[in-house]
Amino acid sequence: MRRKDREITEIRDILGIVAKCRILHLGLLDDGYPYIVPLHFGYVYENETLVLYVHCAKAGHKLDLIRNDPHVCVEMECDTELVSGGENACDYSSYYASVIGRGVAEIVEAPEEKCRGLSLLMAQQTGRSFVITDQMASAVEVVKIAVSALTAKSKAKQT
Repeated sequence: MRRKDREITEIRDILGIVAKCRILHLGLLDDGYPYIVPLHFGYVYENETLVLYVHCAKAGHKLDLIRNDPHVCVEMECDTELVSGGENACDYSSYYASVIGRGVAEIVEAPEEKCRGLSLLMAQQTGRSFVITDQMASAVEVVKIAVSALTAKSKAKQT
């Protein structure tokens, strides 16, 4: 990372950023080109691994790409705000916090894990707990992403 002064290395701080985010951008490989799609997500940190869950329709390009090559990249950001540079364009900047990770995506088959993933997703998006039944989960695909490498950085607003 070039800007070491903005690097976040403590996992609790990285998870604090993830907790604030609502959308992740999932990067896949599509015939040699990046394919990036924004998705709602939920997460859990267990066994020293960030595990992300996303959901989607039961068929589509994203699923085809995952089946072809499960290696993915994720990006999330929060606390974004423009910093004015006044009349000098070169003095503009932004406040932000972001996380980038690489990992492997897998389409979840087990009904109980699909329900868990969807429950985590709903908790992340709404702050509420929902009971997700097998019947509800069967209407969608759930993708689990085990993140193997993480980086994070922040340019925080001074209070």
